[in-house]
Amino acid sequence: MNDWHNFIGGKWVSGNSSINIENPATGEIFATIAKASLDDLEAAVTAARDCVNSRVLIDCKPAERSALLYRIATEIRGISQQGSELAVLENGKRLSDAQNEFNEAARYFEYYAGMADKIEGVSIPLGSDYIDYTVYEPFGISAQIVPWNFPVSICARSLAPALAAGNAVIVKSPELTPLAMTWIATACQRAGLPEGALSMLCGTGSDVGAALAAHKDINQIVFTGSVLTGRAILHAAAERAVPCVMELGGKSAAVVFADADLEQLMDSINWGIFFNAGQVCSAMSRLLVERSIYDQLVERIASFAKGLKIGPGIHNNDITPVMSAAQQKKVLHYCDEATQQGATLITGGKKPAGHKGYFVEPTVFGNVSPDADIFTQEVFGPVLAITAFDSEEQAWALANATDYGLVAGIFSTNINRCLRGTKLLKAGQVFVNEWYAGGIETPFGGTGLSGFGREKGQEALYSYVQTKNVAIKIR
Repeated sequence: MNDWHNFIGGKWVSGNSSINIENPATGEIFATIAKASLDDLEAAVTAARDCVNSRVLIDCKPAERSALLYRIATEIRGISQQGSELAVLENGKRLSDAQNEFNEAARYFEYYAGMADKIEGVSIPLGSDYIDYTVYEPFGISAQIVPWNFPVSICARSLAPALAAGNAVIVKSPELTPLAMTWIATACQRAGLPEGALSMLCGTGSDVGAALAAHKDINQIVFTGSVLTGRAILHAAAERAVPCVMELGGKSAAVVFADADLEQLMDSINWGIFFNAGQVCSAMSRLLVERSIYDQLVERIASFAKGLKIGPGIHNNDITPVMSAAQQKKVLHYCDEATQQGATLITGGKKPAGHKGYFVEPTVFGNVSPDADIFTQEVFGPVLAITAFDSEEQAWALANATDYGLVAGIFSTNINRCLRGTKLLKAGQVFVNEWYAGGIETPFGGTGLSGFGREKGQEALYSYVQTKNVAIKIR
């Protein structure tokens, strides 16, 4: 069995106890990682504070920070195969998707390397007696709490812009999937990142995570995860008025009109709800369909779902396991509850026979009422809820009938209708005729219970700096 360590102040550190890591495709423990203690957390904070106080990242030329991030990206690409194979074991995802995740992580560092020397202030005219300008300064120590579904790419998504801006970062890795993302720390170490600029701790959310969010020396918090945990972090942050970036999940709807390109739609459904076993915060978990094509589309989706191949990710199967026994139980509970609340089970809804891991069949429900839990609550599994609508106005209202507002989608060849919808849908990002359109260049974040602040794109960089104004009287 492999034993893994925490990364603290530029060194790999063992612990007095460990956390077992399961393979969700088999339910078997295959590795352990040192369980970070509160003493480990204090060591990480001390190292980060020393790094900030030394100004080693803040005072170096921005072009040098840029070159450092490019080196990190190169190192990530060099270890991506080893890291991808490990991600499959701990996360259950397809090998091809794990490889894409490492490539995406490298792209984040390349993208923000290109912006590290472009964090520019402005000059403000106050008259001939004054010189006034703004500068952007890093917060100091950024605490980043990473979820288990895409730990490598989400870690890079926040770490890269934070470092580009000159912050020191403490990453709290997820207890379920902490291993593959340690390769990010390895890449940073090999690239020459200064000691203390990054620490990576694996501990439970109730001790290390809570202590990190409440620590008096933390200057910013970035969190991706559940609404419940996000609220607890916000309460802790509010005590010290610490700025936060919160991405808290979603219950996103795709609105499909009768004139939609159904071939294009089917590809989006495949990626939108069945990719990564539906464990995606921006998953297409609701499908709102114009009634005139409802029956034919439901039949087509059901046939497609039944044809998906279930199995371990190492063989690039279509449907891989959900993350844990607890997650499997939660998803199956939602399926049972949906039937009780009047939805029609079209296909799936149970654990597939012949699989010992934490699998859930690709599941499709029809005739889902807006009052049903699977219409309003985040299931985080391969479960699609389909509802018919009769008018454009009803479609927008149904799409907005949730407290979440992360993403939404429109499928139609009528561009005027699509543009109307982009204005009326309550979401931080709207996809038109392709789910997951966009990339790392496009800002990502939500409204309502989906949180606030933005990751990705140029806009995200400004989540990691604060504005200082300098006003000078010259006469």
